[in-house]
Amino acid sequence: MDKKTKIVATISEFTGTEEYLSQLFDAGVNVVRLNSAHQSLETAVGVIKNIRKINPSIAILIDTKGPEVRTSSQGTSLQVKKGDEIKIKSDPEGKSGGDVLYVNYGGFYNDVFIDDVILINDGEISMTITKKDNQILYCKIEDDGEIKPKKGVNAPNVKLHLPAISEKDKIFIDFAIKHKLDYIAHSFVQHADDVCEIRKILQEKDSKIKIISKIENQIGVDNIAEIIEVSDGIMVARGDLGIEIAAEKIPVIQRMLIKSCIKNNKMVIIATQMLHSMITNPRPTRAEVNDVATAVYEKADALMLSGETATGNYPIQSVEMMSKIIKEVELATDKYPPKSQPLHDDVLSVLSHSAVLTCNTLPIKAIIVDTLTGRTARFLSAYRGKTPVYAFCYNEYAMRQLALTYGVKAFMMELSHSRDNFLRRTIKFLIKEKTLIPSDTVVVIGGSFGMANGASFMEISTAQNLLDYPIDKT
Repeated sequence: MDKKTKIVATISEFTGTEEYLSQLFDAGVNVVRLNSAHQSLETAVGVIKNIRKINPSIAILIDTKGPEVRTSSQGTSLQVKKGDEIKIKSDPEGKSGGDVLYVNYGGFYNDVFIDDVILINDGEISMTITKKDNQILYCKIEDDGEIKPKKGVNAPNVKLHLPAISEKDKIFIDFAIKHKLDYIAHSFVQHADDVCEIRKILQEKDSKIKIISKIENQIGVDNIAEIIEVSDGIMVARGDLGIEIAAEKIPVIQRMLIKSCIKNNKMVIIATQMLHSMITNPRPTRAEVNDVATAVYEKADALMLSGETATGNYPIQSVEMMSKIIKEVELATDKYPPKSQPLHDDVLSVLSHSAVLTCNTLPIKAIIVDTLTGRTARFLSAYRGKTPVYAFCYNEYAMRQLALTYGVKAFMMELSHSRDNFLRRTIKFLIKEKTLIPSDTVVVIGGSFGMANGASFMEISTAQNLLDYPIDKT
């Protein structure tokens, strides 16, 4: 395994070709993100087909729009200078132009007040409301710039009365279910109920899609315990989060969210502006390199590239650079021991913890596990050990979803009816792939009482011993 920290790459309708995707995967991408705010269902289908054709083990994550406000998709950009006055109107069908900016939320006029600050496109342009009259917001511009269509609109510390799931979100959730995508990343999650609404839709349609909650404002941070409990993972979406919350607080919040997710055995993705300058430059800034390294030191499951791979001039170089940073930092962090106590007082937690501790004492080259849902592999991952976990999965969903899990490499295999048959097949496969040699020592986590009863034993042996062991014919 070349790296334990996974890379998520955002793909646009213009970058979803087979050739481009193949280059991204070769450079180190593990998960592809489709952004529903910038992609149509028609173009998304083509991207999905290309991904599945190239590599069926790659996971696909799709964003919902969530309760967010954006500038209208219609009309033209507004060129603004500090001191200008513009008018904001709340009409999703409105066409921006001149000194009039339309936003896609019809209730925006009623939710904001005089002296409230409005931020556009991750805070690049700021304005202050000076007057409200006849459904028009009069705003004074604080920064020079260009306000483009479909850009994010934030009103810090303002409670917007938007539904947790929009009608467009429902369409994209149905789309994800139909095309058997792996993750839904729901935007602007503020309460556990926001997640439960999506969970209900998935359960009604018997979908195995997992839910990633995007934390993008103070309310989400304040309610993080209840959100983590009902989510499969968290995305630290630092773009909107850095607008809603003072910038100096973001590193502390990021660290807290990562620690909380690891403690609760939930996936955590760090997103937004990881290598932002590489959208237009072939090399990152030193600060960006350190930002990526910090997330690796903190043991996040995955790091996400957005504009760098969706619209940037150097997408392949961005992924290659992120991979290099990850590998270099992981060489250093592997020297630190895992947590001294199991996460929980159940068999799987204790067994997984024991396996990871064993790898710190003995020269173990791999932890091998078979799994139906990926649960055992995720427990092993939660301890952030130095030894890679090789998970052999009995269905494609489990295999792809583990693409987002720290330190786990997943493969598909046919169902084994005995422990000995499973071991011989997996050891032969790993030796053929040159992951192991016969003299390597491995740890095996398995179950003796059927898959439904989970893991029950740990075995330590050389690969050769496991190959030589006679097959159980029963």
